[in-house]
Amino acid sequence: MTNAYGVPPEELGGQPSAKFVARAFTGGKLVKGFNHLAAAVLAQDPAVHGGRRVVFLTSDDDNAAAEIGALAEDLGFSPIKLGGLGEGGLLVQGCGKSWGQLIFKDLVKFD
Repeated sequence: MTNAYGVPPEELGGQPSAKFVARAFTGGKLVKGFNHLAAAVLAQDPAVHGGRRVVFLTSDDDNAAAEIGALAEDLGFSPIKLGGLGEGGLLVQGCGKSWGQLIFKDLVKFD
């Protein structure tokens, strides 16, 4: 929901869309996660060939990211933290006509 697909990047003031959204909720803690995969992929069993499907998380609040990471693990996923919204958020963002390097990447982590 934080990908600004179809929104010109200049309307975001040069910020990743998640950081732009986070500013709208003063005092809130935003964690961007799960939305780099299509809903049909997320609906599948996260256990894949002896590994776990990866979900990327990015947040400016480490504690909030840890909570969502624990939730992801409880759901059977393997969370990978990408850092803050201004850095990691760009890797999983769709904005304008550009796509982050990790968007739509369906990866599996083997322990």
